[in-house]
Amino acid sequence: MSDERPLFSALRAAARSSWQSTVVTALALLYARMLGAKPRFEGRTRLFIASGMRGGFARAGTTVGGVFLTGKDPSARLIRHESVHADQWARYGFTFPVRYWIEELRNPRGKNRFEIEAGLEDGGYVG
Repeated sequence: MSDERPLFSALRAAARSSWQSTVVTALALLYARMLGAKPRFEGRTRLFIASGMRGGFARAGTTVGGVFLTGKDPSARLIRHESVHADQWARYGFTFPVRYWIEELRNPRGKNRFEIEAGLEDGGYVG
């Protein structure tokens, strides 16, 4: 029982206390484990890092809820970038993926307002 409390606290922190993001974060953690990741919680940015995945993510990685899904260990700058996407998940809830992809279709990659907000240089879009 004592092990569940820290996990639940980390889950709520990663989800920015949003109930919709909490649901998505829990599902993303299960998904990451199924694809070979051993997620760890990064307390400073309040983000789970699920590195070591065998696929199932886009580009250098994908943030789903409060989980960054990726194949390799990310840099501190990329973690900072992805933590902003976790904030966006908490802000927009279940509608965030739709909003993101509509924006991506209209303004791809470095012109996407969600990527701009997260920091283009930290995300590897410039520099």
